[in-house]
Order: sequence, then structure tokens, then C-alpha cells
Amino acid sequence: MKRPFILHLALFCSAAVALSGCLPSLAAQGLDSKALTLFHPPADAWPTYNGDYSGRRFSDLKQVDQKNVDQLKVKWKYKITGLAPLRGIGNPVIKSTPLMVNGVLYLTIPDHIFAVDAKTGVEKWRFDFQDEGGHLLGQRGVGMYGRWIYFLTPDGWFLSLDAETGKERWRKKVADEKLQYFTTMAAVIVKNHVLIGVGGDAMDVRGYLEARDPETGELQWRWWSEPQKMGDPGSETWPNQQAMDHGGGMTWLPGTYDPELNLIYWGTGNTNPVFAGQGRKGANLYTDSIVALNPDTGKMVWYFQASPHDTHDWDNVETPILFDKTIDGKPRKLLAQAGRCGYFFVLDRKTGKNLVSKPFTKTANWAKGLDERGQPIPDPGKEPSVDGSMVDIASNGATNWPPPSYSPLTGLFYVNATEGYSVAYLYDTSSEPQGYGGGSSGHFDPASSLIALDVRDGSVRWKHVAKGQGGEGGGMSGGILTTAGDLLFTGDSDRLAAFDPANGKIVWSEKLGGHISNGPSTWMLDGKQYVIAGAGDTMYALTLDGN
Repeated sequence: MKRPFILHLALFCSAAVALSGCLPSLAAQGLDSKALTLFHPPADAWPTYNGDYSGRRFSDLKQVDQKNVDQLKVKWKYKITGLAPLRGIGNPVIKSTPLMVNGVLYLTIPDHIFAVDAKTGVEKWRFDFQDEGGHLLGQRGVGMYGRWIYFLTPDGWFLSLDAETGKERWRKKVADEKLQYFTTMAAVIVKNHVLIGVGGDAMDVRGYLEARDPETGELQWRWWSEPQKMGDPGSETWPNQQAMDHGGGMTWLPGTYDPELNLIYWGTGNTNPVFAGQGRKGANLYTDSIVALNPDTGKMVWYFQASPHDTHDWDNVETPILFDKTIDGKPRKLLAQAGRCGYFFVLDRKTGKNLVSKPFTKTANWAKGLDERGQPIPDPGKEPSVDGSMVDIASNGATNWPPPSYSPLTGLFYVNATEGYSVAYLYDTSSEPQGYGGGSSGHFDPASSLIALDVRDGSVRWKHVAKGQGGEGGGMSGGILTTAGDLLFTGDSDRLAAFDPANGKIVWSEKLGGHISNGPSTWMLDGKQYVIAGAGDTMYALTLDGN
């Protein structure tokens, strides 16, 4: 198949130029390339998982504001029906952030894509796939390039569909489910690259990130989460080739991208074996890290490791948010992440140099300090043990996959966090453990909190603790959206709530039939601002007065 002119042209344009107008408009084919920007999602679309490349989940829209948010009502709802219960988990749960392009929403659950009229909530088409034993706990959405949709199935198939009709164009196998790899992330489109990552822990495989050709699906490059062989940079943090070959570091959440620097920023997952670290002495690079890669080659430019020698299942895949801010009188290009390990990090996104490393829930007592790079130093006394070892991080980590947000109006970073203590146990005491090798349990002194962090020093500016404290019937849920209407939307207990982002005061809330299960988003259509949120198997669209 001949490569279309637009892809030829993209190969010769720098990212910054391409995204500011070098490429011809794709609007007639679907998504306009100029909608994919570092900051500021277009008013009439939500073209990427996070709205733009930065991951800030901040919208410039302000038709809905603190003065009128009490008039926000449900305009329509779309309930997923006609499906058999998903294997092992029952009714479907919408964890995807829908794309909205040209008046159509594209939302997903594992094995299924739905195209829905964004104005009415009426289904336009649906695509159903039958997986062969993949991981069904979540599916984060799709990516879009022109009129083409890109979707990952649970069992490692990478599909492209026509966005207008839902007809399949092609499929490529990108991961082996028999090795317990799974594929749940929303694809990220950068220039002429479709970026896809993988998950999987159970069989001690190594993680990787791939770039695929948007026209053919063929592999362009693959970056592995561990060095390829002993002697390569980073291999000195592993004891031997065998440990490195089975080291984990999955890439199962979407990353972010700076067109000017032409760097993608990705989080990598936990080290394997998950809880048993005695057979992999060392820091175990590049697991549990933030890595900056060249999107055209897959070459790593810098890394920062959030959880060296992780033995607590603290995937570091949480969104690395990009923002610009003046620090000490100097404009800086920065990156911030609230890690599952309980630390909040702020880095220079050009170099990876650390500015802030600070616990944001309790004390992160699994670490005994910071090294010269600002990376935590793990305390061997807090590693899992046969009798159990207690840390002041909840058993599933301080954060997880729900996306955070950053508001340039307040200069605050917002994250839904879980606070508490847990006990980690070691089951496999052999010198060469396999699989998980242990586990974590307990949820002592629990709290489920929305936390606002000052990016200048990592201090907690305010905190809202949900009534349910993360247990049955309550807790903060889903991701976070901030807007120029001086609002922050997220799930609180069994409702969608709007907060004042400056002080954490709730200014509006409404029950939607369940906990918020995805990241809320917003856009304009026919002069009206819509706020979109998923709760279980139903997607809700809200407007002022619901009309």
C-alpha cells in the first residue's frame, strides 16, 4: 500500500512545526492534526485520552462556572446493553475517557468500541471483538489519526477501524497473552507514530513500548524496559541476564509528549518478581521509572527512578503531567507525577533533573532518604518478610490509574489518593523466586482523599477526605478535570462533584447511579458546554439546565 502524502510530509516536519500547521488539515478525513497540541484542548473536541499532549486535563472552557454550576443537569445518558457479563467481572465498567471528534464520542470497554452521537447520546455504531483469554479489568480508550481509530484488545491485538463506519481496516498481534501480557491502554498518536504499551506480571516477562505505523500497523521501533544485555547502560543495576530478561516494567497507561523538545514521557511498571526481590539485587533499571524517549527512534534521553528495587508492586505508570512555570524568576519546562510509591516528584522535562521529591500521603517510610538525584533510597528493613513488614502506604499504592490534573490558574496539582498502612509478606524465600513471590494486605487507618499539591515545593495546600474513606460505599473515584470556569470535577463517594480548586470546597454534586469510573472531560457542541463522566456501565452528559 502506498504511503499517503500526509505521512510522507510528517516524516520531514519537526514536531513543533508539524503541530502548528505544517501538515495539511485532516478535518475532512476526521481528526484535524492541529487539534493535537501540547496545551489547550480545542473547544469543540477532546481528541486524546488526556485532551491534549500535556496530560494536564485542564480545559479553557468556562461557560460552566462556580456561579451557574448548580444548574448543571443530565442531558442524556448512554447505557451499555446487550452484552453478556464480562468474564470474571460481571457487568461492564467504563474506565475509558471517550474521544470526541466532529460531534461523535468514541468510548470503550474491553472487547468493545461504541460510537455515540455527542449531542443526543444515540449509538451510531459498535464494534465487538472476541478475545482469547486476555485481561478484562480495564480498557482506557482509543487513539485517533485522521479518520482512523486505533484500539487494543485485552489479548494483544492492535486494531484499526474506520471512524465513520466502525469497519475494521486491519489487525496486528502486538503481545502474547499466553505469556500473560495484556493490552488495555489508549493509543497515543505522535506525528506518524501510534504509541502502544503492555501490561502483565504473572509470568515475569519484561515490559516494552512500541511505535506502530498508523497506515499499516507495522512495527517502527520497540523500547524495552530493561537493558538488552549485560554491559549495556543500566545493566549494572541487575545481578545477571536472567533477572534482567524477566524484570517487568510494564507500560500500560498513556504517556505525554512535548512537541518542542520532541520527547515522549512514559511511566514504567513494577519490577518482577513482584514482592520477592532477593534474586534481583540492585535498583533494577528501568522499571518503576519515568523515561523520556525520542518518538522517532525510541532512544532514551533520560530517566528518573521513582521506586528503585521495588518490592511492593508500586507501578510508576501514573500520568507524568507537563506544564510550564516560572520558578525562582526563571521560566521552566517541568513535569510532575504523584507516584504510587507515595512520593510527589517535579522534574525539569528537558533534562530529568529533580526539583521536588516529597511524600504526599503519609511519610513514605519505605524509603530512608533521597539520593543525589532526588530518587528515594529503599530501606531494606521495610521489604516484604515472612512475618510481614508494615509500611505507611496503602496495599494498592498511594495512587493508581485514575488520571490527575494540573490547573495553570492555581498552580496546583490534583490527585485522588489512598492513604493508610499495609503489611507486605514474602512467600517465596528461595534464591530465585518466580511469579509474585509474596503479597500485600490490610488497609489500616484508611482514607480516600483528593489532594492539592503545590508544584513549587510539594506541600499539601488542601485535602478533601471522602466520607466513605475508600471502603464500601464511598471514596474518591475516577479521574480529575479542571477548567477555566474555576471548577474541579471528580467522583466523591457515589456522586459527581465540582470543587473550588483553590480551597477544596464542594460547590455542586449530583448522583449518577454509581461511582465515577473514568476521567471526566468537557467540550462545546452547538454553543453548549458538556461535561462527560462514566459511572459503571453508563456514560452521562451534563449541560446547564440539561437542555
